[in-house]
Amino acid sequence: MITNRIKNLHESATLKMAKLARDLKASGRDIISLSLGEPDFDTPQIIKEAAKKALDEGNTKYTAVAGHLALREAICHKLKRQNGLEYSPNQIVVCNGAKQAISNACMSLLNPGDEILIPAPYWVSYKPIAQLAEAIITEVPTTVEENYLASAKLLEANISEKTRAIIYSSPCNPTGSVYERHQLAEIAEMLEKYPNVFVLSDEIYEHINYLNKHESIAQFPKIKDRVVLINGFSKAYSMTGWRMGYTATNLELAQAIEKFQGQVTSGICNFNQIAGITALEKTDAEVKSMVEAFRKRKEVIMEGLREIPGIKLNNPQGAFYAFPDISSYFGKSYEGKKIETSSDMAMYILEVAEVGCVGGDDFAADKCIRFSFAASEEQIREAMKRVKAALEKLQ
Repeated sequence: MITNRIKNLHESATLKMAKLARDLKASGRDIISLSLGEPDFDTPQIIKEAAKKALDEGNTKYTAVAGHLALREAICHKLKRQNGLEYSPNQIVVCNGAKQAISNACMSLLNPGDEILIPAPYWVSYKPIAQLAEAIITEVPTTVEENYLASAKLLEANISEKTRAIIYSSPCNPTGSVYERHQLAEIAEMLEKYPNVFVLSDEIYEHINYLNKHESIAQFPKIKDRVVLINGFSKAYSMTGWRMGYTATNLELAQAIEKFQGQVTSGICNFNQIAGITALEKTDAEVKSMVEAFRKRKEVIMEGLREIPGIKLNNPQGAFYAFPDISSYFGKSYEGKKIETSSDMAMYILEVAEVGCVGGDDFAADKCIRFSFAASEEQIREAMKRVKAALEKLQ
């Protein structure tokens, strides 16, 4: 007998579309997959060599739940060097990816009936994770005209007596939008009036930032103790399969997160953690090279999308996603396939254009679809030609 908890849980839309694309490709179809949020670069060699060395040195046993002290010290050094933030190692918990970091924070902060505000569009897993914590989810819709950013005024208008947390990402998945310092300063100043409200700041795309300056809301002293900074290794260092994330927060909450993780997974893979130190300390050049490649790819995909009539675009300032509004095509058909939702459009593009993408439904933006540009420039150009041709067939 399956619990209602699982029956009511949505499958990840990104993983579902990626699986469909893989299955079609395995059947012989020429699929270009732009669905998964995964860098196409290999993990830098220096990181892999560090993992091999750690294995050879016998780092194969259980570790502390919160992670190796040396790794937590390296994370603290990174936060100081790159972000100007002071944390001690006992305020850091290393997790199995940023997704577990978010889950740990929600399970440690939210009681059943507590409210969490989520500016929309948002990453597909925020809502299901909060639902597992039995929280009340309040979506805070933003618009393309605002570059999908939630202002302090908009957030405050949605705060209630039950509000316990706000969660957002910057750079944002799926929109690529980035909160600048003045916007975060206004939000922080507003939150000074609400001492029971915490901020879950998802900064996993920190380095993939075309504004060249990442800003964290944890920089504002009056609310720093109410910030859960969430980050990891997957995107910047192309280490998605290594499953390494972390939280940085106040000591009491860090201890609660460690306690929860201790009953769910315990500490993460031992030798991965050793390699993580190398990633943080010795890969600045490799990260910069990857980001420059993403910057060029962004221009390629935006150029291709601008050539398609009837769509609206924001300007992604970070991450590696384009999130066009394709709602002008709703109600149109081709060979009996009628487009009524963004999921319909994603399936249509997969079947007709042979390009994998993700509908905006589970991102709380049904008018949009998400393309990842974590692919070669050649693949992106070809994909945009196919998408344009497919949309031209709709009548």
